Amino acid sequence: MEEVLASVQWADEILVVDSFSTDDTVTIARKYTDRILEHEYENSAAQKNWTIPQATHNWIFLIDADERVTPELKEEIQKVLGGELQHKGYWVHRQNYFMGRHVKHGGMAGDRVIRLFTREARYENRKVHAEVIIDGTVGEMKGKLKHNSYKSLGHYLNKIHRYTLWSAMDKDVSTGRIGLFHLIVKPAFKFFQFYILKRGFLDGFVGLVLASLSAYTILLRYIQMWEIRRANSGT
Repeated sequence: MEEVLASVQWADEILVVDSFSTDDTVTIARKYTDRILEHEYENSAAQKNWTIPQATHNWIFLIDADERVTPELKEEIQKVLGGELQHKGYWVHRQNYFMGRHVKHGGMAGDRVIRLFTREARYENRKVHAEVIIDGTVGEMKGKLKHNSYKSLGHYLNKIHRYTLWSAMDKDVSTGRIGLFHLIVKPAFKFFQFYILKRGFLDGFVGLVLASLSAYTILLRYIQMWEIRRANSGT
């Protein structure tokens, strides 16, 4: 928490939204801002949509606790906001780290998110992997956002059950009958895509682990979806 707040000290306002944490998050946050709000966490998009209107400035740079603004990105944001604004939002590319290593290939390569936008913007109504809906054109930043996506295998596994459940709920309506295609073909292709097509093998052991976990995530999503349907049908 301290590192992310230190990376945005240059902002005109720092607004922290805490989900009733029981650790020292609030104590740390008070070193950097007096604007600390508490709101029950439902999912990422819902939390961010609640947060955005609480800001007092027109332009918002939204950042998660596991992200860091690099000096290059800071300078670029300040330059954009200090000039003639041509867009209503901006894509930011992320440098993703897994198990302490910078991942340059595979499924994490080319990752980007819209994080600088006007306060009228809102996130999609999705439980996971929602993006900001911008009413206007979207530009692109050259500076990078450092993202410590998963510190370890344990960190990944602790989060994956919740994320795959949300993904299953999001995709349930658009998914037909679950069969071998979903349980075998799709996970296998995901591994092939991330490890071979997107050259995850160039990241060595970490690339292999990420491709394997990505395939497992797809499998787990459809197992979760099958359980949801079974529970809803009462069988």
